[in-house]
Amino acid sequence: MALLTPLFAFLYHLPQVYKWLLKPYYVASLFMSIAFLAVRKTPGICDRLATQREDGNSCDFDWREVEILMFLSAIVMMKNRRAITVEQHVGNIILFSKVANVILFFRLDIRMGLLYLTLCIVFLMTCKPPLYMGPEYIKYFSDKTIDDELARDSRVTWIVEFFANWSPECQSFASVYADLSLKYNCAGLKFGKVDIGRYGEVSKKYKVSASPLSKQLPSLVLFQGGKEVMRRPQVDKKGRAVSWSFTEENIIREFNLNELYQKSKKLSKTRGDKCSVCLLVNQAPPPFPEHP
Repeated sequence: MALLTPLFAFLYHLPQVYKWLLKPYYVASLFMSIAFLAVRKTPGICDRLATQREDGNSCDFDWREVEILMFLSAIVMMKNRRAITVEQHVGNIILFSKVANVILFFRLDIRMGLLYLTLCIVFLMTCKPPLYMGPEYIKYFSDKTIDDELARDSRVTWIVEFFANWSPECQSFASVYADLSLKYNCAGLKFGKVDIGRYGEVSKKYKVSASPLSKQLPSLVLFQGGKEVMRRPQVDKKGRAVSWSFTEENIIREFNLNELYQKSKKLSKTRGDKCSVCLLVNQAPPPFPEHP
C-alpha cells in the first residue's frame, strides 16, 4: 500500500508533473539524480571505472552498489508515507537520489565524490524550487500589518500560515493552503500568510521558530477576535513541535472549517455580500505583502 499510494498520486498528477520537469530546477535535479547511473552505464566511461564484480564487468552495478541503492530506496518509501503532495514525493526522490550519488561516487573514486559533492553544494546555494504561483485567496501580511488586520474586525476568523520561503515543507504546503483558501474564504473566514523568515519580530511575538532545525514550519494559527485559539503543530512544554501531518483532510477536521464556513455565511448576509470564494477563484497571489 505504501508503494501504491504515491504511484497513483503520481499518475493522477502526471500532466502537472510533466510541466514541473520542464522547469530548469527540476531538469538540473533530474540530471544530478541519475549522474552515477549515467557514469556507470555510458560506454567509453564505465570501461575505465573500478568494480568489485567477479566477472570484471565495470559497466554494471556491483553487489555493494545494489545494496546501497536498495537501502536508500527503502528510506524514500518511508519518507513518502508522510508526504502530502506530489511535489514532496518528487522532492524526496530527488533528495535521496543525490545522497545515494554522493555515497556511490566517493566509494568509486574520492575525486569524483568531491566533484559531485561540490556540484551539489553549488546547486543548493544557487537554485531554489519554483514557488507556487497558482490561484489563491490569501492576504499576505508584513510585520506592520498583521496585528492591525487581525484586530480590525472581531467577527472575522483568521487562519494564518507562518512560513519561510527557504523551507521545503512550506513550499510543498503552499498549493494545499491555496486550495483551502479558494474553498473556504468568506467575509467571516479569511486566510493569511506571513513570512517569518523575512519578519523576525513576527516570529518572536507569535512564538514560531524560524530556525532551519525547527519543526514548526509551516505553522497554522487560528485567530478569533484577534486572539489565538489554536495552532498546528502544537508545541509541548519543552518548546518542541509535536509531529502533525498537514493534509487537507487534517486541517479541515482539526480547524473545523466546515462549521466555521457555515457561520461565516451569516456574516456575509449581514454585510450584504456573497462569499468571495465564488468571485475570486482565479486571483493570483500578490508579488509583495499587501498593506491596508
